[in-house]
Amino acid sequence: MWKTVLRRVLLMIPQIFILSILVFAVAQFMPGDPFTGLITPETDPIVIENLREQAGLNDPLPIQYFRWLGNALQGDFGTSYTYKVPVSVLIGQRAQNTILLSLVSLVLTYAIALPLGMLAGRYNDSFMDKAVIVYNYVSYAIPTFVLALLMLWFFGYTLGWFPTNGSVEVTLQSGSFEYYMSRAYHLILPSVTYAILGTTSIIQYLRSEVIDAKTQDYVKTARSKGVPEKVVYNRHIFRNSFLPIASTLGYQITGLIGGSVFIEQIFAYQGMGQLFIQSINSRDYSVITALVLLFGIATLVGTLLSDIIMSIVDPRIRID
Repeated sequence: MWKTVLRRVLLMIPQIFILSILVFAVAQFMPGDPFTGLITPETDPIVIENLREQAGLNDPLPIQYFRWLGNALQGDFGTSYTYKVPVSVLIGQRAQNTILLSLVSLVLTYAIALPLGMLAGRYNDSFMDKAVIVYNYVSYAIPTFVLALLMLWFFGYTLGWFPTNGSVEVTLQSGSFEYYMSRAYHLILPSVTYAILGTTSIIQYLRSEVIDAKTQDYVKTARSKGVPEKVVYNRHIFRNSFLPIASTLGYQITGLIGGSVFIEQIFAYQGMGQLFIQSINSRDYSVITALVLLFGIATLVGTLLSDIIMSIVDPRIRID
């Protein structure tokens, strides 16, 4: 298995190289440049041109690309034109919040989806099943930004239960107990919102698999031997029904990291998603290219993680 993983990692190298070319090309085709926002009627064009020359933006594109790639391989993505700090430092600060938000959202997603999927499948066509189906339809149909705005308005502004912006209270000292409690408090509303949106496919898959598994021979055999119904569902039906869901777990982990743009922007949560939107608005190319490249690499890693998780959950399956 580890040899297969090593081969897959080596195969990712040319994929990442091609991805880097696409990322760099797309950034070059974006209108304007990092210094466009500095141009006013009073700005001397020579000053702007000198800034572009110093930044190497007037060099031929191949030279710019290989210079950027060489620096990126050393962990140097340049300096943010907006924040005036190294991009790696800036992304590192935001990545902590995004990864924390993604992990908590993932745990909440499965904590909500697995029980609902099992109950809907076990008691299909009952009132409980219909209630879960209605919940599923609503969560599937409602757009991300609409649910996020509703949650923010109701629980944040109307009830005042949760903070409406930020990832921590800025007045607290970093490392203190109150600081970590504040981070957890700011995390609740966006993570619950994200989790609700992520339960749809898991519930649907699990419900269908449970309904199908109830008629399988191994379940009938277990029941004929007097195995308690609770054990039949928890040990036999759930384990086999979870396999299709486990195969997508790696995608969901990395997908949460790359897909938190709307949630972070609406809740003003200081993560990579919010940074990505801000960088596009300010044409901060150094940050944009670094983030898109990292999101792309995360997708490739997610593919590998899904295969590894699937082989662990079901030993009969081995990745080739």
